[in-house]
Amino acid sequence: MNILLFGATGMVGQSVLREALLDPRVTHIRSVGRTSTGRSHPKLSEVVQADLFDCTPVADQLQGFDACLFCLGVSAGGLSEAAYSRISFDLTLGVAKLLVAANPAMRFVYVSGAGTDSTEQGRIMWARVKGRTENALLRLPFKNAYMFRPGLIRPLHGVRSKTLAYRLIYTLTRPILPLLTHWLPEHALTSVQVGQAMLNAVITGTLPSGVLESGDIGRMARG
Repeated sequence: MNILLFGATGMVGQSVLREALLDPRVTHIRSVGRTSTGRSHPKLSEVVQADLFDCTPVADQLQGFDACLFCLGVSAGGLSEAAYSRISFDLTLGVAKLLVAANPAMRFVYVSGAGTDSTEQGRIMWARVKGRTENALLRLPFKNAYMFRPGLIRPLHGVRSKTLAYRLIYTLTRPILPLLTHWLPEHALTSVQVGQAMLNAVITGTLPSGVLESGDIGRMARG
């Protein structure tokens, strides 16, 4: 299995990169992002592309892959709907259309979030935009497309959020996070579970395309 990974420096991206490097089923993983991951591994290669809105200059390096794990995203805090849509919808769909044209048998995982609004009509801006993105991705002719909606994620093995506010929250709640992942498995996951579930989804391909809520992700992590 040869895998493309977008957003490898974010918390979910770090999680799945770690699991992919450990997983013997993964032959090669190529990170694509604005900056390097700073990691070195025989199975890892990197494409640093400053403008991800236009990946045509590196299109030849995005061919020949079985799956794409798309973990790229930003917080909606302080952004207008137009600005948030430009990143969450326009960028994502631009990359996805390029990939499905170059890799017709590709499986695709998009990291969305708990509370995403599939109707695209709700009052919460980010949820509407994420819902519109999910719906558009599911209409593309990928072999399989999975919309992951994790809720609370407990970071393990040095995984950390790039967002300062999230890091502070994780620091304050660290004593109770293990309890939450034990007591609320339908709503709270570890970073290991999220990474393993993404790999199981694209490697096995046993589920039809669709949405995976937090509980589904936990079950997918168990295979």
